[in-house]
Amino acid sequence: MIFEAKLGERLLRLELRAGRGGDSVRLDGRVVQVDLVETADHFVSLLLDGRSHELAVEPLEDGALVYFPGGSQKVVLASGSGEAASIAPQRTGPARVTAPMPGRVVRVLVTPGAAVEAGQALLVVEAMKMENELRSPRPGRVQEVAVREGQTVEAGALLVLVT
Repeated sequence: MIFEAKLGERLLRLELRAGRGGDSVRLDGRVVQVDLVETADHFVSLLLDGRSHELAVEPLEDGALVYFPGGSQKVVLASGSGEAASIAPQRTGPARVTAPMPGRVVRVLVTPGAAVEAGQALLVVEAMKMENELRSPRPGRVQEVAVREGQTVEAGALLVLVT
């Protein structure tokens, strides 16, 4: 997916790619390996090229205000057509919810055929003695739940498919 991100007055081109070895972002021509995990409401752990960053994210009508140690920055994402999009853009086609790291499925909160909203909790995975609630990236319907409670999963394993 290709977006433009406006940081203050600076406009950046972002190309998001999911891969077997993890997700990457091409930012103005430079490829950066990324991993983003929501740790609590409005808080995320962001891994950029192996460096960890803890951020707070305040949703705004036209984007988000991202707080980081030493400051904050307003971020507005726009689709390739230039229309404003939310920080978690609406996507078309199937959305694959995958394991961010190796772990064990603690709870499955949805069943195939269930309607879900963007941000709705789908399942809980325990990794490194912490429970991570994984959420739907967009509204839709659960097409497949590929795991069961108690199952161990590898990083990148398909957990839930939302269409």
